[in-house]
Amino acid sequence: MELGQLHEQIENIDGQIGRLFARRMELSADIARRKAAEGVLTPDVGMEREGRARFRQSAGPGLEGYAGVLYSTLVDVSHSYQAAVTNGASPQTARIAAALEITPKLFPESASVVCQGVEGAYSQIAVEKLFREPSISYVSSFEAVFSAIAAGLCSYGVLPLENSTAGSVNKIYDLMMQYNFSIVRSARIKIDHNLLARPGARLSDIREIFSHEQAINQCAGFLRGYPDVKVTPCANTAMAAKLVAESGRNDIAALSSRSCAELYGLSVLASAVQDAGNNHTRFICIGKDLQIFPGADRTSIMLTTPHRPGSLYRIMARINALGINMTKLESRPLPDRDFEFMFYFDLDTPVYSPKLVQLMADLESLCETFRYLGSYSEIV
Repeated sequence: MELGQLHEQIENIDGQIGRLFARRMELSADIARRKAAEGVLTPDVGMEREGRARFRQSAGPGLEGYAGVLYSTLVDVSHSYQAAVTNGASPQTARIAAALEITPKLFPESASVVCQGVEGAYSQIAVEKLFREPSISYVSSFEAVFSAIAAGLCSYGVLPLENSTAGSVNKIYDLMMQYNFSIVRSARIKIDHNLLARPGARLSDIREIFSHEQAINQCAGFLRGYPDVKVTPCANTAMAAKLVAESGRNDIAALSSRSCAELYGLSVLASAVQDAGNNHTRFICIGKDLQIFPGADRTSIMLTTPHRPGSLYRIMARINALGINMTKLESRPLPDRDFEFMFYFDLDTPVYSPKLVQLMADLESLCETFRYLGSYSEIV
């Protein structure tokens, strides 16, 4: 048989599958309406398991596994469609609607904001990009930012989430599992690391360099050129600059921002020493209460899935089926649970989209735990 004839047969089969799929969805909708009228809210897991076994068997030898995946997908999209036709709402969609109603129509120009570090930190630069006239408080750790927000000591907190060169700030994702908060906005900051030392110091004098671990990773190529120089991580790039300024020593330096050179009276021994010229860090602005400001076109969620094969695939398939673009997926191990993970998603979808409403309802039924972190806009 010619190749064209084979393609033609496949097209005919696809047409039959499409018509049968539409009929299956109609029947699923009828079942959903009947169950809703009778007050039955949960799927019949036993019936679905038996149906999956029959479907696998009908595919014949060698195709059972593929058929099982196809059947699971059919069941997932059926559940999604059933929720849509019965106007299935969820606690999260009600929470989103309430937040849209009470959130001010303009993002605040001034607010009390907490960030990690000291004056001159990149977090401070992010705060000033997000707010026109912020009142900034500094704390020594990322956890202290979450704690301050949880205690209501500040209205907002600003934290680095990921860097285009060095990747995610894992500590932030771990802390996300411990604290309740909402993301209200994000900002992308251009990062230029400079080697700073006390006035009069020379590059040949330097025996030790201090900086944050992320900055050290971002400048790995530059540091490899100085194999005899000790590299010491510290809590923050601005703290490193302050340490050098107050040390009285000319044999140490800091990888930090140019603004820290002016702030702490340091000299720039080498400029823009990061490996990538296009080096950006994304910061999130968090608050204690859910606020959704106008223009929110990005959504973040966290979830855990049942510990069985295909659980994460089913989540991603549902996102794909709704035509939502996933811009980030991060996983972090769950404390005290071997080889189980929390998954963080960034989704490129406006908060006003019916697709997001549908996804919220779908995911709450698919996930072991599910948290809506917020919908927001990002300043570039």
